Amino acid sequence: MQLSTFRLPLAWLTVGAVFAAPAIVPAALSPILAGLLFMWLLGIIFWSAFGVVHEAEELAEILGEPFGTLVLTLSIVIIEVALISAVMLSPNAVPTLGRDTMFAVLMIVLNGVVGLGLLVGGLRHHQQSFNLQGASAYLAVTIPLAVIALVLPNFTTSSAGGTLSPLQSGLFSLLTIALYGIFLWLQTGRHRGFFQPEGGGEEWQDASALPHVEHSGSPGRHVLLLIANILPIVILSKGLAKLLDAGIEALAAPTALGGIIIAMIVFTPEGISALRAIAANQLTRAINLCLGAATSTLGLTVPAVLLIGLLSGQPVILGLSAANMVLLAMTLVLNGVTFSGARTSMLEGAVHLSLFATFLILVFSP
Repeated sequence: MQLSTFRLPLAWLTVGAVFAAPAIVPAALSPILAGLLFMWLLGIIFWSAFGVVHEAEELAEILGEPFGTLVLTLSIVIIEVALISAVMLSPNAVPTLGRDTMFAVLMIVLNGVVGLGLLVGGLRHHQQSFNLQGASAYLAVTIPLAVIALVLPNFTTSSAGGTLSPLQSGLFSLLTIALYGIFLWLQTGRHRGFFQPEGGGEEWQDASALPHVEHSGSPGRHVLLLIANILPIVILSKGLAKLLDAGIEALAAPTALGGIIIAMIVFTPEGISALRAIAANQLTRAINLCLGAATSTLGLTVPAVLLIGLLSGQPVILGLSAANMVLLAMTLVLNGVTFSGARTSMLEGAVHLSLFATFLILVFSP
């Protein structure tokens, strides 16, 4: 019997235990007990996230691209919004959490995973080809959304401190959703071919490198299993948020670390899926996963964070620090250069990883 068989029962047993036990109060727990509880909840949420990826990959095989990748990225965004919401609505609200999480996702995706993927792909396949039109479409949407969400708030005068006024929050949210909606409409309709391997030839030659999975059941069954894996993450996120807040405060760690942890929980399973696709020489699918995650994070998480701030009356700081704005600009320019040609190599991967290392250094030494 495979270990994944126990994933759903264990996740829902944990949900039941959390509901049956008294509310999680970190101050009332010893450091050791709080640490063990945090690791348990983190492990269950992480394992459930892998279940989400598995069911989304099953749907990807049934529905084909780009629908399969789209299901996965949207599922990941739901998890991300749930975790951010739980922390934002906790007693020790962090006004920069949404910004830190979105920035961490962009750095992990556009530098960490892309860099490691291109490095591994270059070692294994020397050069890899992909559908240039799809990558260009993702970046055409990601660049303005990133600048509007994470840079522009530092230069508006209606509000101070990297925030947006209520009017700006509402209008920018509508603009972001509209732009992302148009992108999805074109991705799944008129320009669907942009997000599929060109010719279906070379990029699928090494498909045997991916583990063979026997696909069973209808799409409806996999959708239900997908939801069943997402719900424990959403429900348990509140308890995890309380422990995360207390841990960061007790350790006097950088507040940005909370955003990085959420980003890692959210994107690590999808990142592993992208790296597996690159190893199998399916670079277009990997790009759909990576750039799609960046685009959907900005297109959906920004409006969600702003809405939570408006409804709860909490300030939401979106503007990045000066150093991080420089890092974001370099990342967006580098991705534009990397995906300006139809083939990639190890050199681009090494440069992306150097930027990712710079990001990590700046977290602990601003």
